[in-house]
Amino acid sequence: MKKSVFSLIFIALLLLYGCNQKTNRPSAEQINELNLKRGQLILCGSPSMQLGTAEFKTSCSQKTKGDFDLAIKLLHSFEYDEAEKAFAKVIDQDPQCVMGYWGIAMANFHPLWTPPTEEELQKGARAIQVARSLETSEREADYLEAIGSFYQDWQKVDHQTRCLRFEKGMENVYKKYPDDKEAAVFYALALDAAATPDDQSFSKQKKAGDILQALYPGQPNHPGIVHYLIHTYDYPELAQQGLSAARKYASIAPSSAHALHMPSHIFTRLGLWNECIESNLASVSAAQCYAQAAGIKGHWDEELHGLDYLVYAYLQKGDNASAKKQWDYLKTITEVQPVNFKVAYAFAAIPSRYVLENKRWAEAASLQVTPVDFPWENFPWQAAIIHFTRSLGSAHIGNLAAARTELTQLDTLRQRLTEKKDTYKANQVAIQITIAEAWLSLKEGNNRKALMLMQQAADREDKMQKHPVTPGEVLPARELLGDMLLQLGKPTEALAAYETDLQKHPKRLNALYGAGLAAKAVGAAQKANAYFSQWTNGTGHAP
Repeated sequence: MKKSVFSLIFIALLLLYGCNQKTNRPSAEQINELNLKRGQLILCGSPSMQLGTAEFKTSCSQKTKGDFDLAIKLLHSFEYDEAEKAFAKVIDQDPQCVMGYWGIAMANFHPLWTPPTEEELQKGARAIQVARSLETSEREADYLEAIGSFYQDWQKVDHQTRCLRFEKGMENVYKKYPDDKEAAVFYALALDAAATPDDQSFSKQKKAGDILQALYPGQPNHPGIVHYLIHTYDYPELAQQGLSAARKYASIAPSSAHALHMPSHIFTRLGLWNECIESNLASVSAAQCYAQAAGIKGHWDEELHGLDYLVYAYLQKGDNASAKKQWDYLKTITEVQPVNFKVAYAFAAIPSRYVLENKRWAEAASLQVTPVDFPWENFPWQAAIIHFTRSLGSAHIGNLAAARTELTQLDTLRQRLTEKKDTYKANQVAIQITIAEAWLSLKEGNNRKALMLMQQAADREDKMQKHPVTPGEVLPARELLGDMLLQLGKPTEALAAYETDLQKHPKRLNALYGAGLAAKAVGAAQKANAYFSQWTNGTGHAP
């Protein structure tokens, strides 16, 4: 009798306090509130689903293993929408699978891209909340807390601080589970995500590279290892180390449009224009296929991202006909999903590159960008590219009033970015302002001021890295410094400027031509012939 009483008391206590303990199964309402993407997976890069090889051990139901590993491979190739679909299927099969919710949070984080939207942050935070109510292993709880630290207080804490939290969380997982190769891969990704553009030592990237290089021999077909090696080495000083991965990635994951595009980051850094073109032609085609198969109204953002790199490569080969063909095609695009920073950048940069690289100053001064109803007010950095192009064009044709009007617009955009505490982009626009002021000063006959401003812009730009979304600055400041020095009859200084620029931007067509002219002017015939030869091999044309 006494035993029965104690049993009843124990049961009562469980009922009383159980609601405060971890539950065994989330409610249907909790799962529905996540608004998970569901449906058939859509991949277009190759006839069959080829995404490489990756395996992630979990405590989830064995029946979810195939879908979970597929979701991981999609995640590693930044196919975030499709990854979320795959993780949603895992949750449908096993609602108690903590790592399924972890996957949802990771798919809405997308490190190395633009920060998540408010909707994505809310979804990721809710997924973490549901997962924390479930029983799981210590290892999986550690993974969950790593990504959970990124979503914690997202309304109050800035993106960079939260990326640093994720880095620290994944470092803990990496050190605690040294045999967990996926922990090493995701820690390398976290290091790259937490790196800042002003770190010229590349300390985090080099650490990530060491980790990934150690993993690569044992997992040569792992999409994350090869993909993150490309991102890790996407810098002029490191790019050569990423060439092997760049030439491998597309063959590992040909079903991913992003995997088809991503090698071109390294090809662009090294001036391998033919490979860059091939890479982006394949990626654009896959992106077009994806948009049609997914029922996207209009075009997919990944297509425009590929077009930007494609046009840049054509211009560096002097293939204006192909570049113009892509720009004309861009003009027919009026609707893109999703509307984001990549789309805005392509709409602004592609036409600006074409007129500026070809020194079509009158066209640059009057450049009109389509679509006209695009929400440019949401993208001040990208909108600044258009005003920069107009200002530089106006200055060159002597319309100084128009150039100053565009300068005023640039300064307004810089102030908006400063107010938003987007320091990197504000600094990028500040460099554009200095460049435009330099060429205005030159037109006004103040050569000394012009050179001083142009030197300042070049020095400042040298201390910054390009944004990952772009193949390069619309016009490199140091190349423009070379142009100005050459115009002012200072070929020795111009040659030094061009050669410094070519170290950071190998095989840029205009820099090669300028270097050839400068070398010829100083009597360095052999050097001049070498630069002109490179320029000719790129099928260059005198700008």
